[in-house]
Amino acid sequence: MKLDLFRSPRIEILVAALALTLGLGLPALAQDPGPLLAGPANAQNAAPGNPQEAAPAAGAPASPNAASAASTPAKTAQIEVPSGTHLPLVLHNGISTRTAKPGDPVYFETIFPIMINGKVVIPAGSYVSGEVTESKRPGRVKGRGELMIKLTTMILPNAYMVNLNAVPGQAGTGGGETVNSEGKVVGDSDKKGDLGTVIDTTEAGAGVGAGVGAAAGHVGEGAGIGAGVGLATGLAAVLLTRGPDAELPRGSTVEAVIDRPIFLDADKVQFTGPGQASALAGPPNREPVRSSRIPF
Repeated sequence: MKLDLFRSPRIEILVAALALTLGLGLPALAQDPGPLLAGPANAQNAAPGNPQEAAPAAGAPASPNAASAASTPAKTAQIEVPSGTHLPLVLHNGISTRTAKPGDPVYFETIFPIMINGKVVIPAGSYVSGEVTESKRPGRVKGRGELMIKLTTMILPNAYMVNLNAVPGQAGTGGGETVNSEGKVVGDSDKKGDLGTVIDTTEAGAGVGAGVGAAAGHVGEGAGIGAGVGLATGLAAVLLTRGPDAELPRGSTVEAVIDRPIFLDADKVQFTGPGQASALAGPPNREPVRSSRIPF
């Protein structure tokens, strides 16, 4: 008697169970694709840049370096006005050692444009302010008047304000003031006037003495005595009065020299013209005079 294995009830049960197991497992395998290989489709979804840097997971804290880079603003391009640059200025308020004191303000205006690499960076008509740092009146016997000023701020025509550190290099005051190597304005002396005072008082004294001597019958002796008196009076007039004050009248021109470089934001100095300064008359020429005279 032949045994038909495929018609055995036990075999049929095993085959049915195997078929059922395979039928339930295939959908699960279809839903779980497993790890995917990198391919063109996945390359499009990858973040640009370094492939070794993985994007942070949702909810994970950002990298400190990334946060620092995002919060750091881009550096603004700057234009350097080098130290030693000369700024031609005109003075708007007159100052004198007669009345000036440290802390008094001074106001200037640029009268010629400053150019860097073919572009106007400080137009004419820019305002410059500062203060008196020293004011010394001339002495009675010796010493000249001295003024020291410091320029601290510059305001361009577009209201852009920058810090400045400059002192006068030379000045045109209409008088005999000069500027020394320290940037100090030094007053003129009045040697010619002093000599004239002595001569005038001596001659006047001699004339008076001669008249008195003639009346007394001693013309020569009287003239000599009078001349001596006049000489003493003239010397007293010189010694008891101060020399000429140092002055910077309104309209005086000053050529300031920048001590340290100035850095200007490039986007704030986009000037298309040289600018224009105010029409301000220069000071008239003047002779040095002492602060007061003692008459004979």
